[in-house]
Amino acid sequence: MSFLSLIGIEFEKIRRSKILLILTVATIILWLPSIFNANLNFGMQAEGISPENNFLIQGFMGMAWFMFPASMVVSTVLLNMTERSNKGILKMLSLPIATTQLCLAKFVVLLALAAFQILMTVGMYFVSAGIVSQTQDYNFILQPLFVFKEAGLIFVSAIPMLAFFWLLSVCIQTPIFSIGIGLASIVPSVLIINTKAWFAYPMSYPFFVITSEYGQLATNLDTAQVELIPWIPVAIVITILCLSISCLRFGQAERR
Repeated sequence: MSFLSLIGIEFEKIRRSKILLILTVATIILWLPSIFNANLNFGMQAEGISPENNFLIQGFMGMAWFMFPASMVVSTVLLNMTERSNKGILKMLSLPIATTQLCLAKFVVLLALAAFQILMTVGMYFVSAGIVSQTQDYNFILQPLFVFKEAGLIFVSAIPMLAFFWLLSVCIQTPIFSIGIGLASIVPSVLIINTKAWFAYPMSYPFFVITSEYGQLATNLDTAQVELIPWIPVAIVITILCLSISCLRFGQAERR
């Protein structure tokens, strides 16, 4: 069985799960405060940022700090539970398929789920911006190319974080513990982005990147900027290390 066929099978499995519904609901909830408090965007001129830019960045910051990482923590656990709930993992391991391929196929699905939620966030941004443009009599809708660029930065920066969450779900068999540790790892990111060692903590990457973008848009606000060195090398090492350990440990408990 080819790797692409394996990925196709994994996508078929999540169609019967509630993962997509959870991600959709979380995305809708994310933008409700932005709609209800749209008038607050006009009070940010002191920071030198326009109301429309502030509307986008504040929404994306809320997503990058907690909603998106938390959704991914739950998604990783649910991906593994779809196999373990009906002993499906034992059937897959009995097939002539390398466990490394199976593990990586599931990680590709996790990346696709992350992309799906981010695209949903972009879609909800345009819906929300359209609503508040009418209620506030001001154009909050930004150029799509700019919006997708910001969303793309969040996705790319989140890959090491997703690799770490996947490692947790593979190594920790008890779902409640895996979710608990994953959620607990998100909280310190708001503090770690203010340290010089932020690049060593992958859960802080998406929030740091969007905060850095906020500093570029707000002319009177000074925020730390992304430095590709040592960030990129460290991020690559973390991703490879997490995926390597995940591939080694995947299905280990079931094979005993």
